[in-house]
Amino acid sequence: RGAMAEERALAMVTCTAPVNIAVIKYWGKRDNDLILPINSSLSVTLHQDQLKTTTTAATSRDFTEDRLWLNGEEADVGHPRLQACLREGECPPPWAPPGAERGVPCTSPSLCPLAVRRLARKRRGDSAEDGTPLNLSYKIHIATENNFPTAAGLASSAAGYACLVSALARLYGVEGELSEVARRGSGSACRSMLGGFVQWQRGERVDGRDSLALQVAPETHWPELRVLVLVVSGEKKQVGSTAGMQTSVDTSPLLKHRAEVVVPERLALMMRHIRERDFEGFGQLTMKDSNQFHATCLDTFPPIFYLNDLSRHIIALVHRFNAHHGCTKVAYTFDAGPNAVIFTLADTVAEFVEVVRRSFPPATNGDQFVRGLPVGSASLPEELVTAVV
Repeated sequence: RGAMAEERALAMVTCTAPVNIAVIKYWGKRDNDLILPINSSLSVTLHQDQLKTTTTAATSRDFTEDRLWLNGEEADVGHPRLQACLREGECPPPWAPPGAERGVPCTSPSLCPLAVRRLARKRRGDSAEDGTPLNLSYKIHIATENNFPTAAGLASSAAGYACLVSALARLYGVEGELSEVARRGSGSACRSMLGGFVQWQRGERVDGRDSLALQVAPETHWPELRVLVLVVSGEKKQVGSTAGMQTSVDTSPLLKHRAEVVVPERLALMMRHIRERDFEGFGQLTMKDSNQFHATCLDTFPPIFYLNDLSRHIIALVHRFNAHHGCTKVAYTFDAGPNAVIFTLADTVAEFVEVVRRSFPPATNGDQFVRGLPVGSASLPEELVTAVV
C-alpha cells in the first residue's frame, strides 16, 4: 500500500509468562499434531514475582536465519512445536487426504496449523490501516530464560511457550484469543496465557478450535491461597512428558477410565471447591488427582517413575501433618517430575516451612533453602515434632 510508512528495519519486544500448576491433570493426547487432550484439566497460575519465563523476540532485515537461545545456550530453532507457533503454515493441513499438494500458499486459513505469523498476515489483510508495518518475512531471533529448573516437572514448557506466543503476538501486532496458538507449542501452555484458576477445555471438534483455555476464577478470588515449591531435583527428567503420555495412551487402561469417567466428575467438584474457597475439599481432591496421575504412569507399560524416594517422603510428611491437625492444612501435587508443589493457606505457611526445615536440614540441602515471599518464624509444639517430623 502506497500510504504505508517505511518498513521498520528492527523490532524487539520482551514478555514474561507465569508457571501454572495443574490440580486436575492433563495426561494424554487424542491428536498429537494439534495437541488435543483426552480430558479437560484445571490449573492454578502462580505469581510471576517468584516463578516466570522471560522471552525476548527480535526480527530484523539483517538477520539471515531464525535462531533460538534457551537459558543462554543456543537451541534448535527447527523444533516442530516451536515452528507450529512461528510458521505461517502450509496447505494442506496434516489431516488432508493423500495426494494433496504440500507447500502451496494457504487458501484455507481456518484449516492450517495455527501460527502467529499467519494470524498477523490475516490481521493485516482484514485491516484498512497498519501504522506499524513489520515485514513478516524477516528472520527472527528468540532468547528465553527460566528462573527455575527446566524440564524437571515444574511446567517450564507451559510458561515457555505461553511467553513465546505472547512475545510474538506483541511483535507482530496480533490481538485476541491466543491460547489455541500456545497449545500448539505445549498443551498446558494455553493455561499460562491466563491468571487465576484456569480450565483447559478438552473440546469436541476435530480441528481443535474449541480446545481453549478459560478463566474459572480471577487471581483475586482466593487471596489467602499460598504455594510452596519443594525442589527435590533440578535435573532433566528421564522420560519426557510427550513420550511418556503417548506410551500411557497406548498401554494404560487406567488412563482411559480416568479420562472418560473420573476427570469429568472431579472437574465439576474442583470448580465448586474453588468457587466456595473450600480448602479441605480443594486440598484433598488435588492430592487424589496427583496420586491417580502417577498411578496411570505406573499402569503404563513399561512403567514410568517420576517420583523418587524424596518425593514419597514429602507425601508421607504432608499426610502426617494433616493427621496431626485433624484436617487438610496442606496439599501436595506432583507433575511429571519429582518436585512437590504444596498448596496451603497463609496462616499455615510458617509452621509448615519450619516442619520442612526440620525434616530436610538446610545445611545439607543447599544455601538458598527458602526463596520467594518472606516467611515468618514459627515454634513447633513438641507433640507436633514427635508426630510429624
